[in-house]
Amino acid sequence: MRIAWVAAPIAGMAALVGALAWSAPEDRGRGDIYRQLELFADVLARVEQDYVTEINDEEAIEAAIQGMLSSLDPHSSYMNASEYRDMQTQTRGEYGGLGIEVTSEEGVVRVVSPIDGTPAARAGIQAGDYLTAINGESIVGLTLNEAVRLMRGEAGSSITITVAREDTDPFDVTLQREIINVRAVTARIEGGDIGIIRISTFNERTGDMLADAIRTVKRDTGGRLRGVVVDLRNNPGGLLDQAIEVSDAFLDGGEVVSTRGRQAEDVQRYNARRGDDLAGVPVVVLINGASASAAEIVAGALQDRNRALIVGVDSFGKGSVQTVIPLQGGRDGALRLTTARYYTPAGRSIQGAGITPDMEVASRRISAEDIARLQRLGISEADLPNALDNDSGAQRRAVHVPDDQPPEAWDTEEDYQLSRAMDFLRQGTVAERLRARAG
Repeated sequence: MRIAWVAAPIAGMAALVGALAWSAPEDRGRGDIYRQLELFADVLARVEQDYVTEINDEEAIEAAIQGMLSSLDPHSSYMNASEYRDMQTQTRGEYGGLGIEVTSEEGVVRVVSPIDGTPAARAGIQAGDYLTAINGESIVGLTLNEAVRLMRGEAGSSITITVAREDTDPFDVTLQREIINVRAVTARIEGGDIGIIRISTFNERTGDMLADAIRTVKRDTGGRLRGVVVDLRNNPGGLLDQAIEVSDAFLDGGEVVSTRGRQAEDVQRYNARRGDDLAGVPVVVLINGASASAAEIVAGALQDRNRALIVGVDSFGKGSVQTVIPLQGGRDGALRLTTARYYTPAGRSIQGAGITPDMEVASRRISAEDIARLQRLGISEADLPNALDNDSGAQRRAVHVPDDQPPEAWDTEEDYQLSRAMDFLRQGTVAERLRARAG
């Protein structure tokens, strides 16, 4: 089974080289590939024979595979059999760990987003933090899979992670691992007539949970539902099919997203079914710089289809699709390989550029010092090593101060972006802007 996300000892190396060379396409220069594979076998044999300590052949080959894949882009990787089983568990929405989405940047683990209600979120771990050590042992230079494996463990056990944050001395945070039973969607009512639907991730249960959330806000407003805020802030993404299902709930047919692979003819279009579950009730979608991947698919679809007003700040800009390809039925693990770019219904590639909101609203007051710090941090997809370019030529906007940000006297415990989203719904701004955009 392939899921769209958005090793051999030296004795067997000759057979492996021969098999790979035989299967290479005619136009790739089979002789050159054969020579390169022979070179790899020679290097591995020399290392095994002459390295200062005995090596583990399987680990060495896994590291070589990881090196090849990580040189392609930030999201392609190899999972051994154990890691593949962990990934399958995670997509089902229940696993043991800290509840944190991470990526790797030049050998350092960086936080994409903590997941709502998990140990990492409760401890104050933030998007953009760097994790440099676990239980006092440096994890700098480890592969992402190795670092994640160290963070996982038996529920109830403790782990101390060292966090590096801009303008702050590195500090330790001690967390207790839990069974992370991700509640992907939650819903509540504000002011008696506005539904707030929070989507924190896109796992196998997100679509079903959203359907329940929509029924909840309809019921709890007693037929007086004025509008809905869909909160996708700090949502790191997940499964492509769930992004399509979520978009489907708000659209009355038509295109949600298309994907384009390596070949010109390798295009797939995904459409919503007829029937808008909210029957035209105005919608605001909240995004921020940690809204990525599947979250951007939803925001882009509802923006292009003129179904929602997008509020917040520019999203992360991950516009590529990863396919999980089991090897030997999963017995030898799996590849997580970037196989396509995705495009919004209007044909926009957001790779590196992100989704630009219709109404730009900051979550807190931003100073010139903040701008300089964000420029140094480089917190978007475009800043990751080996990130794919945007084949449409779109560029991410420079970091800047949004026009709409909290007043100086604003209570920092209050959610300014959410407050403004509800204002836009109550004041009729959403319907007005969507009509103007359609015209």
